Amino acid sequence: MAKLLYIALGGAAGAGLRYVVSLAALRLGGAGFPWGTLVVNVVGSLFAGFIWGLLDETTGQQRTNAFFFIGLLGAFTTFSAYSLESMRLFNDDRTMMAVVNVLANNVGAILAVFAGFALARALFPATR
Repeated sequence: MAKLLYIALGGAAGAGLRYVVSLAALRLGGAGFPWGTLVVNVVGSLFAGFIWGLLDETTGQQRTNAFFFIGLLGAFTTFSAYSLESMRLFNDDRTMMAVVNVLANNVGAILAVFAGFALARALFPATR
């Protein structure tokens, strides 16, 4: 039951953060491209790598996984929105934008998770 509470709290925080970050990205980048989803996916991946690099071997790993990875980052990032936006770009004959969206989300998120992990290990080497 405690794990469910950690997930719920993390999910609530992640959903709120996603809304705020998506609005900011839309205002900065404009409505012509799904910037909000791209930003939350890449930033979420950066944080996933960072948190894993910082806390992967802690004694509270189950609580960490429940709160951060399942709850907070699960609600903050969104693969389903990214998939839908990519399909809509293809359907609107904006094939190049769709390809850019797919590549930016996938490559950006993978690079960000590695960067977050490396950053955590560089900033906090004693946590290993």
